[in-house]
Amino acid sequence: MIVEKIRLSKPLINDKKKLFNLFREILKSGFFVQVKYVTLFEKQFAEYLEVKHAVAVSSGTAALHIALLTIGIKPGDEIIIPAYTFPATANVVELTGAKPVLVDVNIDTYNIDTKALEKFISDKTRAIIPVHLFGNPACMEEIMKIARKYDLYVIEDSAGALGSTFRGKKCGTIGHIGCFSLHPRKIITTAEGGVITTNNDNFAEKFRLLRNHGIKKKGDRFDVVTPGFNYRMNEFEAAVGIVQIKKINKLLEQRRKIAKFYMNELKKNKYIKFQEVMDGCTNSWQAFVIRLIKAENTFSLLERFQKTPIEVSIGTYAIHLLEYYSKKYRLKPSDYPNAQNLYYNCLAIPFFNGLKKSSLTTVIKTLKEQLNEI
Repeated sequence: MIVEKIRLSKPLINDKKKLFNLFREILKSGFFVQVKYVTLFEKQFAEYLEVKHAVAVSSGTAALHIALLTIGIKPGDEIIIPAYTFPATANVVELTGAKPVLVDVNIDTYNIDTKALEKFISDKTRAIIPVHLFGNPACMEEIMKIARKYDLYVIEDSAGALGSTFRGKKCGTIGHIGCFSLHPRKIITTAEGGVITTNNDNFAEKFRLLRNHGIKKKGDRFDVVTPGFNYRMNEFEAAVGIVQIKKINKLLEQRRKIAKFYMNELKKNKYIKFQEVMDGCTNSWQAFVIRLIKAENTFSLLERFQKTPIEVSIGTYAIHLLEYYSKKYRLKPSDYPNAQNLYYNCLAIPFFNGLKKSSLTTVIKTLKEQLNEI
């Protein structure tokens, strides 16, 4: 008997009829790039977040890159980032010629350790990029306090935090700039894509220039006023986003129910700890990542799961362990003990809208069986 694979993640697009109608309209119009639906999607995104500007781009990485260029980051500058995050957070800093300065994370929240942050600020520091990892809000109150003290920009890496809140404020709207990803593993998707948010009019104008080759209309002609990129979102991607963002609250509610089910069923397991959410915060649960507290690390467990119908993965990466960064900056594994612990001991398990209860039960049963074998 063929057993169906339970995937790690899977986008849910319910209103396919509406989406296909939008696709037909786009095909009929013959205009595929940044005409009608990109503008509409940006409007809906901004309204949901209650922010002045939302600018759609080709990816969350593009959003971060544009954000850094907008605030004038240049070679020789330093940007503070967490040591435990997806490589894009570090890569965009490198691509500007600046230096990513790693700060270890809190072992329980998986987010940047604000108690250690100030020790890494120098006269070259220009900005902080806190990551709301897996949708869990970083401690923005402390981060903004430190940023004001040292006159630093704050760019929120909200890649997986659409719908998360920090004490009543939506993630991606608290710092100077917010950056979101719309990859298929995120809360909503446009297949690929991203959004940059801000309340700063000048920043928003620069975002729009940089995503479209630096081209600006001057009277009856177009001119290039700054070097830019092709970081545009297309109309088809925007249409997928429009269909999804209308149901964002329902999607978030479903995700929180799935997270609660996992926690209720696994809370007594002595080998598992959950990612902690700070008081007054809500987690959108972009992913459900558990920390294993046994001697054997996640990678041996990943091998055994390959023999099961359950797809699992690491949580994310410890930047200081990646070849490029460890060699260039001579980083030692012992420099970031919590990031290292999480890298070797975190496991992402199947989590997405539409995940059936029978599948959840299978995941839990299989996980318990595998942990008992360690």
